[in-house]
Amino acid sequence: MERSKIRAAIAAKVKKAGVKGVNKPKLTPSHKTKKAIVVSTLGPGQEKGQIIRFGDPGMGHNYSPEARKSFKSRHAKNIKRKGSAAYWANRFLWSGKGGSTKRPPKSQKRVLGLKNAKADIVIFVGCS
Repeated sequence: MERSKIRAAIAAKVKKAGVKGVNKPKLTPSHKTKKAIVVSTLGPGQEKGQIIRFGDPGMGHNYSPEARKSFKSRHAKNIKRKGSAAYWANRFLWSGKGGSTKRPPKSQKRVLGLKNAKADIVIFVGCS
């Protein structure tokens, strides 16, 4: 395929995705199933550009070093593959040494062992 045709195909995908350029990810807050989008040309077979959606919109990102470490260990095999959704999630959502100060959504916050703290309080009065 000619270079001009490849460039035209990539430009059409960039316009369709609504991103600023090739390999420039963008958050998609109004998308119902994915958090971000990118037109990638990094991976094998992606010379013509491929639209990749990645990230769970229900999850906070970068909210703790433990979460970042867990994500990277869970997806280590796929992160190595350039152009994969895990690669882009790692690079765009989970990057940074200190991490974001963003906290997880309220749906994720749970204190283990304290379902109803008021019911668990026992007061001993007048024991001898």
